[in-house]
Amino acid sequence: MASKFQVLTLTEAAAERVREILENADKDALGLRVGIKTGGCAGMEYDMSLVEEAKPGDDVIEDKGVRIYVDPSAVLFLLGTEMDHEVTKFRSGFVFRNPNEVSACGCGESVSLKAAETGGGQPAGPAG
Repeated sequence: MASKFQVLTLTEAAAERVREILENADKDALGLRVGIKTGGCAGMEYDMSLVEEAKPGDDVIEDKGVRIYVDPSAVLFLLGTEMDHEVTKFRSGFVFRNPNEVSACGCGESVSLKAAETGGGQPAGPAG
């Protein structure tokens, strides 16, 4: 079941890079999965992979002609995030502007995140 808020938005640069990745994939892919995994010196890292089949509970975002599948366990950590793609003199890659980020490591590869809060000051969670 999709959430009532769009978890993630994409810049045009991010959407273009996702399109390139999908067009150049060795196998048919529906879109790109974004999640969070434990790792790095700050504790968490963004995780991305190709999606061949949607998983139950995925939050599917269709934006600028591409599909992003958000892992259900990452929704609260990604709520309100803008996904961009930057190319600089020294680096090329996806960049996440995440309002739930508490801190980041010096190299920028890992972050510390808190769960997003919704109205009433309680962390958002599954209904039930």
